[in-house]
Amino acid sequence: MTEKEGILGVLGGMGPQATNTFYQRIIDRTQAETDQEHLRVLIWSDAKIPDRTAGILGGREEEVFSALLADAQLLERAGCTVLAIPCNTSHYFADRLQAQLQVPIIHMIRETVQAIQAAGKHRVGILATDGTVKTGIYQKELEAAGLEAVTLPESLQKVVMSIIYDEIKRGETGSREKFAEVDSYLRSVGCDCAILGCTELSVYRSLHSLPPYYIDAMEVLAEQAILRCGKRLRNI
Repeated sequence: MTEKEGILGVLGGMGPQATNTFYQRIIDRTQAETDQEHLRVLIWSDAKIPDRTAGILGGREEEVFSALLADAQLLERAGCTVLAIPCNTSHYFADRLQAQLQVPIIHMIRETVQAIQAAGKHRVGILATDGTVKTGIYQKELEAAGLEAVTLPESLQKVVMSIIYDEIKRGETGSREKFAEVDSYLRSVGCDCAILGCTELSVYRSLHSLPPYYIDAMEVLAEQAILRCGKRLRNI
């Protein structure tokens, strides 16, 4: 390992399949020809962390925060030099967590918004859990960057939640028909891109072909994790 190379800590388990998909993205996007050229990664997949949306919207924020902090500190003590949290909703707590840690957390929401801004987009749809949408974490970052945030009407937000909780989290592949409803709406209201702002939707993307119109926050996080650990990206 060179001086520039770091050790990535992954605070995962939210959900387990999303963590698995995230690590596969790390492997796929790292420019490496041998085992030794890949990242050193410590994955803590803590499936017992309380549901983030239920915790935030149900008055159990401190319970979720305490679990996330304990896990982040575990990775820090283990020698990780940078942390990635492949869960969008958990980034509601990111700044509070960072204040209690010495190692940096890659802020998936901010990095995703920066990538969208760099791509020259302007009107951005948000596909995410109720917790992510209602806390406004993406809306705030988009607006701070001078971009317009578009959330779904209640009926379609329920469709997205159904894809996430009734399908992907249960091990299913996700309904193309349901997703098509959401896609049609986003395009009809003039969005020039949309964020896959839930890692279960990133899993959906890995199972279905989606156009570049969809900006995958997990992909952005994976790219940043590779770069911050001193490695180069493989073009795919």
